[in-house]
This record gives sequence, structure tokens and C-alpha cells, in this order.
Amino acid sequence: MSMNQFQRNEKVIGKKNQELLFKKSVLIIGVGGVGAMLAMSLARMGIGEISLIDDDVIDITNLNRQIHAFVDNVGESKVDVMKKLILRINPKAKVNSFKIRVSKENLEDLNLNQYDYIADCIDTVSAKIGLIEYAKKNELNIISSMGAGNRMDPSKIEVSDIYKTSYDPLAKVIRRECRKLKIKDLKVVYSKEEPKVKSSQKENIRKSVPSSVSFLPPTFGLFMASEIIKDFIYEFDK
Repeated sequence: MSMNQFQRNEKVIGKKNQELLFKKSVLIIGVGGVGAMLAMSLARMGIGEISLIDDDVIDITNLNRQIHAFVDNVGESKVDVMKKLILRINPKAKVNSFKIRVSKENLEDLNLNQYDYIADCIDTVSAKIGLIEYAKKNELNIISSMGAGNRMDPSKIEVSDIYKTSYDPLAKVIRRECRKLKIKDLKVVYSKEEPKVKSSQKENIRKSVPSSVSFLPPTFGLFMASEIIKDFIYEFDK
């Protein structure tokens, strides 16, 4: 391995910013199609500590879109697989993996204030709302992924405030709950593309498993990585 594997990064962000990233910690909750690509991107940018939370295992249906899913690791823990991949990229990184299903009831046990940034890639609405509420109440840096399923056009993905989102059914629910909780703002990655759902599925859309393609969820992860890195660099440049 090169003596300086982050040389290309430094040419874009500068040596001081790269050294700053070595000292930063990010918690990713949900290591699926979005979270796995986010984790890999942060590893390649040199984030010094990456923590992963997910109690799920690689499933055969994950192979179409999740960067850490392969035929030979079906059934293995997602966080364990992702930890190995991160360390293959940057052996100097500190990687923590937790096989936990996050809920509103166990947030206090996660010591969330120890992280510089929290990435919400959770697909359960109640847990998502609980995490957002906790992060905002404790003034923690957080970015949330909205719905990446049932879509085909990555050019419609945007970074915005939750109150400026449109066309996304999940964002609509989060928006409503944030208003109830008097949350003033929330940075999110979402798509302005209307979900592609067959008419026969519309009545049961909340109960059905969303369809996904190979390039949408990972692109959400890339957008999240970009925002986290830019926020860290802005912090340094202030």
C-alpha cells in the first residue's frame, strides 16, 4: 500500500483538512444499501473512527444494491462484513460494530454524544423519529436518509431541509412528526422523483417491501458522505 493513500484527497481538500478527517468519528445507524456505501466512502476519505450499528444479516435480496453483499457472505452480519471491508481500505481506522436494533428506548445506551456526526440510515419510522428527536434535543450533528426505494433517477436526489422536501412519502411522515416535536430543521438526503409503484400496490405500499435498483441507495450514501465531509471541512475553515 502507498505510503500516502490519501494523496489524491489532499490535492482536493488540502493536507490540514485531511489531517482533520483522521481525527473525526462518524456513527452510521443502518448498514444497508445507503449506509454501506456511506461507510465505504468515509473510509476512503480517511475518517479516523467509523462506528456501525445494524442487527441485520446479508440476505440474498441485498445482492442487487448493497456494496458489501456477495453470494459467499449471505447470512453474515452486515456490520461484521462492513468492518472487514473498511479495514481492508484503511487498516489504521478504528471501526466499531454493534449488532443492535435501535429503538427510542435504547438511545440513551448508545452514548451518541461521543460522535462528531450521526448518519441516520434507518428504515423504521419510529426509530428514525426517536433518533432525530434525541439528536436535536442534545444538539448533535445528524443527517438523515429519506426513502431510496421505488425510484430510478439518481439525478433527482437532493440535499435539503426536511421542511423543503416533496414527493417523498417517508419525508412527509418525518416532516409531520418533526413539526409535532417542534424540531426547527433537519438536513436530509431525499429524491424529488415520485415513487414508481404499480397501481395494484398503492393501497398496500406501507406494508410492502420497497423495490430497489443497484444505483439509487448507494447514491444516497454518496450524497450523505459528501455532506458530512463538507461539514467537517467547513468547521475547520471557520
